[in-house]
Amino acid sequence: MRILITNDDGINAEGIRALAEWAMKLGEITVVAPKVEQSGKSHGIEFTKHFEIKKVDFLNGTEAYSVDSTPADCVRFGFMGLGREYDLVLSGINRGVNLGADMVYSGTVGAIFEAGRLGCKGVALSTYPTTLDEALAELDSVWERITKGGYLDINPLYNVNIPPKPKGFKITKQGSPYFSDEFIYEGDNMYMQMGGKIPDVSPEDMTRDTVATEAGYITITPLLCTRTNMEAYEKLSRKSD
Repeated sequence: MRILITNDDGINAEGIRALAEWAMKLGEITVVAPKVEQSGKSHGIEFTKHFEIKKVDFLNGTEAYSVDSTPADCVRFGFMGLGREYDLVLSGINRGVNLGADMVYSGTVGAIFEAGRLGCKGVALSTYPTTLDEALAELDSVWERITKGGYLDINPLYNVNIPPKPKGFKITKQGSPYFSDEFIYEGDNMYMQMGGKIPDVSPEDMTRDTVATEAGYITITPLLCTRTNMEAYEKLSRKSD
């Protein structure tokens, strides 16, 4: 198996090094990750200016590249820049969960959306900021769940969130927004977006990633790249006939 590994915390983040070391047992790995943190950059790419890409030392000779751009551009370079095909893209392990409607902002998740756009399967992996070691210890069980269940044959992309001391697994759907921010004025026309966690609108619904992860379950959420509302499409198509 050929695996491309990326993240949005940057190539020097502890999470990507732990993920790469773990993934070596699955097959041949290549690491392409942002030069600096790219959290919140979603599925963005850079096409209006030049940016640096260079080969770097990583984990005892593992082939690795630092990209001064977004996670999606890292995936694009892995495929198009290096001229290769991969069986799987792994993104993470992110320092912070990616849940609910807020996953649309996530560079970690944006990377696997780019994988999907390029016809490759992808898994995004996230945990709470202080629980990386616990998440790493669960990777074997997560991978076993995905492979034995044939998940990647059913759907190409998954968002996985790993809480501390997990009680088990839940297959989930996207919940409501996980954070609420406000614009904080810091003087001299400068602002910072800051806020906090908010409860899901359906706090008892364990089918929602926001609720199940907070309740202590590893959540596995199937995702698609398409933005088409197929139900609306079918209705509108019938009306136009």
